[in-house]
Amino acid sequence: MKETTKYHWTNGRPLRLSIAALAVVALAGCASLSPDGGVSDVQALVSGKTGGIDASLGAGEKSGAAADNAVSELLKAPVSAESAVRIALLNNSGLRGSLATLGVSDALRAQAGTLPNPHFSIARLRMGDEVEIERLLRFNLVGLLTLPWKYQWQTQQHELAKMQAAQDVIRLAANTRKAWITAVAAQQTAVYMRDVKEAAEAGGELARRMARVGNWSKLRQAREQVTLNDATAQLARAEQAAFSARERLTRLMGLWGAQADFRLADRLPDLPKDAMPMTDIEARALRERLDVRSAMAESRYVAQQMGFTKVTGYFDGMSIGLIRNSVFDNDAGTKASKRGVELELPLPIFDWGGARNARSRAMYMQSATRVQEVAVNARSEAREAYFSYRTTYDLARHYRDEVLPLRKFIGEEMVLRYNGMLASTWDLLADSRSQVMAVNSAIEAQRDFWLAETDLQTALTGTSPGAMAGATVNAGGGGGGDAAAGH
Repeated sequence: MKETTKYHWTNGRPLRLSIAALAVVALAGCASLSPDGGVSDVQALVSGKTGGIDASLGAGEKSGAAADNAVSELLKAPVSAESAVRIALLNNSGLRGSLATLGVSDALRAQAGTLPNPHFSIARLRMGDEVEIERLLRFNLVGLLTLPWKYQWQTQQHELAKMQAAQDVIRLAANTRKAWITAVAAQQTAVYMRDVKEAAEAGGELARRMARVGNWSKLRQAREQVTLNDATAQLARAEQAAFSARERLTRLMGLWGAQADFRLADRLPDLPKDAMPMTDIEARALRERLDVRSAMAESRYVAQQMGFTKVTGYFDGMSIGLIRNSVFDNDAGTKASKRGVELELPLPIFDWGGARNARSRAMYMQSATRVQEVAVNARSEAREAYFSYRTTYDLARHYRDEVLPLRKFIGEEMVLRYNGMLASTWDLLADSRSQVMAVNSAIEAQRDFWLAETDLQTALTGTSPGAMAGATVNAGGGGGGDAAAGH
């Protein structure tokens, strides 16, 4: 609690000086909105961090028709990983909402650079035959003097909001790519599971015929029937997984109606010839990741706020006013006027700012520990992502170079033996099922590699590939409460 003291000057010189000072502040307090709210800056931040795809961002009313046309063109061909990411960046409603918050942040930045409105009051006082008209124009002096700093602070909050939006873009691109990889792999698996079911149906029909003529027992027929039932259940699960994966991709791309009938690519991309060798993954993550840069910038801004809070804490609420009083004497028929300046400032009798300063220090320590946490997590996630990348690459290459060629050789030998009447139909059908299951395992290994590759790129150059905690600074500049309160 603070008491308020008022000082009055009734000569003209302080009034002229005050008006001149206000004019100078007015010239320094001009701010304007960005043409796109900062979307172009976000575009620059994510350049090279969305899997090599520098796609335009679908934001703003003017870009709506152009984005729809671009999406329609991309959907004419089978959707690849690159086109899926382009469609998502143009068409995802959640991303548009995230980019729209930049407009809120930019408006707050411009508002912080605008002069606060003065307060005008008028009073009519009567004492006997005298009538006094008092007019007061009051300005928040601390708000005027700290206008440049508040504008700088909100500008910093806008920069943090742009980094957060950029992380949303990178995360959407990575999730869309991973959803495409999962959907295509699930589609391939469903195709091969249909082959397994067809082979099981052929075996079941043959077993039924042989049992009917007495060449097979009911037990052997039942075993083939169980194989068919298992294949049917596996196919149903595979088709459900493929449908769910496709719908997740559809949601990320923001498609609906006839657009949801898009065609997917038939197969996953081939493995690269060699895995990427990396020796500086931790340093690269600390250097390029946006969540690390954002945490460091936030800590720096909070440190700057601490100094401002200490300086302005005692003068919070100080204001200056211009007074003009007119006194009318009805009996004498005279009129007298007086004018002057009123300065109002709080007296730090009860509140010496200790709690305010303690809060600023605690906020700084909070931001400093967050920098350390984000840095530790970034280094660990980079190491983990690279280990997963190398492991899945080696496993997928093992299936490609060892398992599948061996299964192919076995299949060819089984056909030769069947043609030479050295292997039965049952042996041929069982080998076909085993070969299809090996192909499905190879598809899963290939899928896991591309998922790990996407996580690696995200962990090195973008942000955390896992679930990310909510931003500590919102679009409204929540970290600037000390500076904004009471001004």
